[in-house]
Amino acid sequence: MTHDPPASATWTKILAVTDIHLTTPDETIIGLDTTQRLKETLAHACMHHPDAEAMILMGDLAHHGRADQYARLRAVTTNLSFPVIPMMGNHDRRDAFLSVFPDAPQTQSGHIQTVYETERHRIITLDTLDGPPYHKGHHSGFLCEERLAWLSQALEGLNGRIPLVFAHHPPFDTGIVGMDLIKLRNGQALLDTLSPHPDAHLFCGHIHRTISGSTQGTSWTMFKSPAHQGVLDLSTPDSALSVDEPPCYGVILLPPDGVIAHTQGVYTDQVITADAHSLNAQGPQVE
Repeated sequence: MTHDPPASATWTKILAVTDIHLTTPDETIIGLDTTQRLKETLAHACMHHPDAEAMILMGDLAHHGRADQYARLRAVTTNLSFPVIPMMGNHDRRDAFLSVFPDAPQTQSGHIQTVYETERHRIITLDTLDGPPYHKGHHSGFLCEERLAWLSQALEGLNGRIPLVFAHHPPFDTGIVGMDLIKLRNGQALLDTLSPHPDAHLFCGHIHRTISGSTQGTSWTMFKSPAHQGVLDLSTPDSALSVDEPPCYGVILLPPDGVIAHTQGVYTDQVITADAHSLNAQGPQVE
């Protein structure tokens, strides 16, 4: 018996990696080597999703926003088989980033934002980095009038395409108190800009957790990080809470009529295999 290929075989696939936090050599975050974890994440993505059309790096690329850290990022992303679209997060610094990635897309106002179109979708990436000046300990995001105007223009002339907007900082509360204190501080302006587009989907990072929901009519998704993960703490006003869990990245599938978002964990020391007979007899084996 022959079977037709699944419809998903023709869907566009976009990968999303958020909150990389590359450090300097021999420096770790909660004991984790974020460069090694990124390498494992990219290796997994290249092995399992070589057909991806692009990979979006959703901000917090370098933990201290230094040129040497961006150089490490460039070294591990140069030979990927798909284009990489970078974004800025609160740990990033544009000048240092551009000194290593001078060809990164910029707006006329100097922000790292771009539009990438597929057959049925329009991907719009935003720069929510608040500064310069950069206030010590200040990690919330901001969209100035220039960036918001650019977004409004990017949402024009969709011609039936579904808009997918990527912002490092979420413009809404999630219930995780410590992170809600450092969200996008003019988040309502972003939500207002998206409200005329009920089919838009917003992707955010910053929180290092897989979360989904809808706010004021805008649906949204967050992905875990390849570095450390966030903690589901609904009462502590501490944005530094972190836990050692496996690296993760997002796999975004784009059927013609919508968007589907998966979170993929990276388990380098474990491979689960089973033939059809054993699955039917025992059910899926998950450890």
